[in-house]
Amino acid sequence: MASPAPTGPEAHDADVEYAGGLPPEQRPVRTLYTNRHGGVSTGAYDSFNLGDHVGDDPQHVAANRARLARIADLPPERMVYMEQLHTNTVTQVDEPVGGPVPATDALVTTTAKLALVVLTADCVPVVFSDPVHGVVGAAHAGRLGARNGIVPRTVAAMQDLGARPETIHVLIGAAASGALYEVPEAMARDVEQHLPGSRVTTRAGTAGLDLRRGIVHQLAQLGIDNVTVNPECTITDDNYFSYRRQGTCGRQATLGFLTGAPLQAL
Repeated sequence: MASPAPTGPEAHDADVEYAGGLPPEQRPVRTLYTNRHGGVSTGAYDSFNLGDHVGDDPQHVAANRARLARIADLPPERMVYMEQLHTNTVTQVDEPVGGPVPATDALVTTTAKLALVVLTADCVPVVFSDPVHGVVGAAHAGRLGARNGIVPRTVAAMQDLGARPETIHVLIGAAASGALYEVPEAMARDVEQHLPGSRVTTRAGTAGLDLRRGIVHQLAQLGIDNVTVNPECTITDDNYFSYRRQGTCGRQATLGFLTGAPLQAL
């Protein structure tokens, strides 16, 4: 049976703010993010689901991933996904890997035209790029990963490859907002001890977490100030998949890659 036709928006460039107005093919780095629109999946996965581990029709997921690769103007095999397990493990990749990188929640590379992809449905996607030194990274920062240092570990791995805090740009994508991300008080206190600035009071007056706020504070402590935050809340905005809102649902993507174009000068 033929797949339904894709509808709606597909993916959005998120790197215009530091690309000097250059067209995509002339930018040293591209960062993109998707919402739930523009794919072929149906039901709870309607429609641009990119997760192959959530119960969706594998043919639909494959079609959606092929579509994302076309949007990025890359061969599908150069889109690198992860087996995200809420760890603080960072893995360097230098070439296509033929499947999800096992048991890791962050990737770094200096290889051009190798896209590092984060899949989320409330957790925080973080894409790092150094367009001067030619290093990119991508991290899946859920509560456990953020608490256990996935962001500073990714920055450290990028620095090992030549990146510098003052030339790193960071995109923090749509995620659960502090206004609605309710957790037990003890959990909120525990995360706050490891990720200062993340403990908040929700709209309901209960203990909550704003992981994006904590990550921005953490990045500032690392000397990284060039940070773009997508403020949208996945729980309330039904343009996005949300595990908290839906239970069974798809996954959107946030990704970054070196284009092979000349790097930026200092």
